[in-house]
Amino acid sequence: MEETKHAEESLRDRVMAAIKTVYDPEIPVDIYELGLIYEVSIYPINNVFVKMTLTSPACPAAETIPSEVETKIKQLRDVNDVQVEVTFDPPYSPDMMSEAAKLELGFI
Repeated sequence: MEETKHAEESLRDRVMAAIKTVYDPEIPVDIYELGLIYEVSIYPINNVFVKMTLTSPACPAAETIPSEVETKIKQLRDVNDVQVEVTFDPPYSPDMMSEAAKLELGFI
C-alpha cells in the first residue's frame, strides 16, 4: 500500500510540474503561480482531473490554455485520462496569485 501511495504522490508531483509549464500568453507567469488552478485530483487508474479558471471569461487564450494543460498532462508517463474543467466560480482575482507571481508582475 505504501508503494501505491508513493507512486500517486509522484504522479501528482509530475502533473503539477506539467501545469507549471503552461503560461498565459499575455502574462510572464505560469498559470499555477497566477492562481488559475483550483483543484488537481488523481483518481484510480491514473485518471487526472483539473479544475481551473481563466483571468476573465473573455480571455483571448480561453480555448488554448485548458487544452494545453490537458495535452501536457496526457504526455506524462502513466497518465490514463485527463479531464480539465473550466469554472468562473469563484471568479478570478489578482489576490489569488502567489507571492512570487505578485513580485514578478510588480504587485508588491
